[in-house]
Amino acid sequence: MSKLIVGLGNPGQNYVNTRHNAGFIAIDVLLEKYGFQKSIENFNAQIFFSNIKGEKILFVKPQTFMNLSGEAIISILQYYKIDIKDFIVLHDDKDLELSKTRFRNSGSAGGHNGIKNIISHLKTENFNRLKIGIGNPGQYKIVDWVLSKMTEEEIVLIKKQILNISSFVEEFISQEDFKNIMNKFN
Repeated sequence: MSKLIVGLGNPGQNYVNTRHNAGFIAIDVLLEKYGFQKSIENFNAQIFFSNIKGEKILFVKPQTFMNLSGEAIISILQYYKIDIKDFIVLHDDKDLELSKTRFRNSGSAGGHNGIKNIISHLKTENFNRLKIGIGNPGQYKIVDWVLSKMTEEEIVLIKKQILNISSFVEEFISQEDFKNIMNKFN
């Protein structure tokens, strides 16, 4: 039985270290901690195969651009026969303070186009997520805010927080109930 952990972001040099790529940054932190045996580019995604406590884990960065994230995810879920409860998406959240994290097991897209696209492909709002705070846009237009580059300090804060809670991966492998993870880490 495999588990799928997907970090959302936009591919390409232009988007490196933008707020919208907090999910990619989180995946990089997890890969650094847990390592991987091999990686492939398939299903419009970078897929990293890892083995943690005897469980197969796929760490994924969709390469479809944010607004089409669901296309890569649905293909991977179907191809690898991964149940929706064994999947978690890591994504930026403008309504959370910078580097704050929050686990959820359902909910609306809250204006996040990547999540909106995933909901439309999965045909449900009931899937696990880890929201990563990128701070409030204030006077910025949301699109300008999420595509703006973070400072080195902001990136360090996000990486530190992901490392602090990174044991959620091991919990995700061994826990049947995602609510336990929410209770422990929120």
